[in-house]
Amino acid sequence: MIEEELTEQIIGAAIEVHKHWGPGLYEEIYERSMCVELRLRRISFENQPSLPLIYKGERVGDDLRLDFVVQHKVVVELKAVAQLEVIHEAQLLTYMKLTKCRVGLLINFNVSTLKQGLKRMVL
Repeated sequence: MIEEELTEQIIGAAIEVHKHWGPGLYEEIYERSMCVELRLRRISFENQPSLPLIYKGERVGDDLRLDFVVQHKVVVELKAVAQLEVIHEAQLLTYMKLTKCRVGLLINFNVSTLKQGLKRMVL
């Protein structure tokens, strides 16, 4: 599997955050906690990297903000929603295409066990 070891490390960090907080908080709290956990695990990442929206050579809108790009290989999109929807998967796939990352993780913290809120996607 592509980037299997790295995605396992990211999922391990997310599990640790979820064990600490459980479901029910704002996405921002989980995001900040993931920053701490990834740093503690010495996993390099960018938080809220900016992606300009360019269409045929012209900027057409405000930059997109991704939750995480880990080691320039994996896009991580966090959610705290009742359930993951198809639009969340589409969002992750778009981010993966724009960053040229072949692997993405969609993580929903608003679940009783994190396994229920994980989706790994590969281009």
